[in-house]
Amino acid sequence: MSVFATAAPSADGIDQLIAAHKPGHGLARPFYTDPDIYERDLERVFRRHWHCLAHESVVPKPNDFEVFRMASEQVILTRHADGTIHALLNVCRHRGAEVCTRDKGNARVFVCPYHAWTYGNDGSLKAARLMPKDFKREDYGLKALHIRVVEGLIFISFADEPLDFSEVENLLHATCGQYGWGQAKVAHRQTYPVDANWKLAVENYVECYHCGPAHPEYSQTHALEQPAHMIEALNASMEERTRALGIEVGSGDRWQTSAKNREAIHAFRYALYDGVKTGSQDGSPLSMLMGRFTEFDGGVTSVHLGGTSFLVCYPDYGMIYRFIPKGPRACEMELIWLVNSEAEEGRDYDLAKLVWLWTVTTDEDKAIIEHTSRGVLSHYFLPGPIAPMEQNELRYIDWYLDEISRPS
Repeated sequence: MSVFATAAPSADGIDQLIAAHKPGHGLARPFYTDPDIYERDLERVFRRHWHCLAHESVVPKPNDFEVFRMASEQVILTRHADGTIHALLNVCRHRGAEVCTRDKGNARVFVCPYHAWTYGNDGSLKAARLMPKDFKREDYGLKALHIRVVEGLIFISFADEPLDFSEVENLLHATCGQYGWGQAKVAHRQTYPVDANWKLAVENYVECYHCGPAHPEYSQTHALEQPAHMIEALNASMEERTRALGIEVGSGDRWQTSAKNREAIHAFRYALYDGVKTGSQDGSPLSMLMGRFTEFDGGVTSVHLGGTSFLVCYPDYGMIYRFIPKGPRACEMELIWLVNSEAEEGRDYDLAKLVWLWTVTTDEDKAIIEHTSRGVLSHYFLPGPIAPMEQNELRYIDWYLDEISRPS
């Protein structure tokens, strides 16, 4: 198939594009523009893997709920009266109408506005008016998604048989658990609509080759762009400080395809520049320390998980990055800031200062991603070689191609 072809590829055509991929290079134009490839992405990546939906503090009280929109799906996140958390599809089992018509609130039941079928916030069907006597309500509850809550983080899977989550759970305990995310709360959330395919947004996130040119603010405090020998020295000093605090933050590379029915996760640590405490405008602390940290260690822990979820841990706050497909040429990035659950805005942290670095960085990322999205629309675009500093992007591309090569 010509790299300049404009017709939508068939299933065989998609497989031919995958086979024609040049190792060590970026993806060809159709992977970012074609509706059929987007649908395959949803089938073989989005519906196969686990996604971080939120932190459980977004539904703090019994009967709290919030609706999350992901691709063509709507998920109702609820906390039942007994404290259990459920993830339910917002699709009536009668004629398919949305049963929950508010974005968030507190409700014991959801009443479908079409024919008044009534569901409990655990998904069970409570009432179906004027149905025959042999109708079995227990067979028509809302579809429940698989859910895991680990260190306060809520993960969902759309798969009928989800990927094994045990390696992810263990590594989250060893990373986010040390930073006290199970005792955290959401301080702020921000959603960025992006006019670009979701993979362009993820590829941008996983590499720091662009950090120097595109993120001067981030690069003032984070040392990821330095030569390997300098980074190794900074990292060694960071780890020494962490151990001196009596803390052992885990790391591990389990970035694997789903071929063996396991979820992918990669957790790694890296240092800030000497004297920098946290990810802020000038490196100064932003909020109360979290978890086991009694002092700053000058480091960051980063977690890549399942292809759409990314976590950043500082001693005084945390970040959840969610990438949400919205169409072949549209996606969203949601940023969620976490702080110690006992921290109070205005007393323990200044919200404007807390969100400054990642707001500035994400504004810049949105612009970069959209520049790239417009550029790859060119019929003359040919992907170039991946730079050595983009090794995580290269690995992501190879992982992605493997995932969409194998049927569900």
